[in-house]
Amino acid sequence: MKNMLSKNLIGYSLLLFFILILSGAILYTTVTNLYVLLAVLVIEFIILILALFHFFEKYVKPIDKASETMDKLLQGNYHARIHQQMNGSIGELSTKINSLARNLSELTIQEQIQAEQLSTVIENSESGLVLIDEKGYIHVVNRKFISMFGKTPQDYIGYLYYDVLENEQIHHTVQETFLYEKHVKHLFSISENEERTYLEIVGAPIFNERNMLKGAVLVIYDITEFKLLEVMRKDFVANVSHELKTPITSIKGFAETLLDGAAEEPEAREQFLNIIYDESKRIQLLIDDLLILSNLEKDESDINLNPVEVGFMLEDIFPLIKQQAEKKEIEVHVDADEELIFEADEEKIKQILLNLLTNAISYTPEKGSIFLKVKDSGDNVCIQVKDTGIGIGKEALPRIFERFYRVDKDRSRDTGGTGLGLAIVKHIVEVHYGEIKVESELGKGTTFSVYIPKESQQ
Repeated sequence: MKNMLSKNLIGYSLLLFFILILSGAILYTTVTNLYVLLAVLVIEFIILILALFHFFEKYVKPIDKASETMDKLLQGNYHARIHQQMNGSIGELSTKINSLARNLSELTIQEQIQAEQLSTVIENSESGLVLIDEKGYIHVVNRKFISMFGKTPQDYIGYLYYDVLENEQIHHTVQETFLYEKHVKHLFSISENEERTYLEIVGAPIFNERNMLKGAVLVIYDITEFKLLEVMRKDFVANVSHELKTPITSIKGFAETLLDGAAEEPEAREQFLNIIYDESKRIQLLIDDLLILSNLEKDESDINLNPVEVGFMLEDIFPLIKQQAEKKEIEVHVDADEELIFEADEEKIKQILLNLLTNAISYTPEKGSIFLKVKDSGDNVCIQVKDTGIGIGKEALPRIFERFYRVDKDRSRDTGGTGLGLAIVKHIVEVHYGEIKVESELGKGTTFSVYIPKESQQ
């Protein structure tokens, strides 16, 4: 446009100059006085210069400015504007160019906001995301994907998926997505540092407005927690079945023996009936513990918060513990702040004490010792139960709060344990927003420390 304006300006100048020469020639033939002729020519030249200046200022310069602004817009500078005041058609043109620039600037800002929002959603997604084009090149990987498979985005973006993604199941998912042009789902697992992570991958094809395949999105979910819950559920059902099978078998066997004639023998009858009673009691304890655990695990599980006086609470449970300890000649040492008062569900706190103390008695040899402390610990009440029992191995410590897990299976069954006591303790502590810690050494004993907030956290 600038070249065209320059050519037009030169053309107009030559035309005016030709008119000036022509008029000078005419004057030369009609005017005999040389001075008059020169004066006329000077005046015409001045008029020519003024005309050219007016033409340049009114037409050439505004159009030149408009052309320069348009060039900046084409280069992506949407902040460019025409600030010169103009009239007529050129003024209307400059107004439209400024309006176009403002609209382009607003559109760019909106696109940036949308791009940032989309990037934020992708980066903060709890699922791994991978965008692959129709040629197999990776364009996007998010933060979750990097945390799953390592490396950096630069190690993936711009590369063919089969060159940088090592997992064969991902390759199969991409290939099936492109081949069948529909959603594809697969399960696989990866191992790192002896830990196995279970993943679910979903491949989704991407189509354009003409329904042509343009790529695929891979969404990878970490389902490790759900997998472990499924395993726990299966183990729980198996454990409950196993725990119920032994006493039910005993009850059935001895009942059949009594029916076959043993009921006529007083000594045998009494012995078998006692066994049936003990086994039924064991079943009842197991069912009671399962119901307690089930109620504690419910989201709507209620706890009755009331002021708990340590002295009165210990008076209620100590006779029972003392009776159990005396059978094994175990000494129970109590160091408690009996004046201490805190807010909690008293019945559930008693259950914590009974379970921990009963466990300590069960796993402590005869003539051993148990130490119970209840102390003020700042914002918490610390309940500590220490024994001189068989102890727990380091490999078993992480699992002792699992349902039905036993350090010594034979001994715990002999003492009537259900394998749910510590699981119940853990849940009671959690519903009180407390904390439980355990320290143990084989052959030397175990220490459980429970911290319950003195004031309600609900």
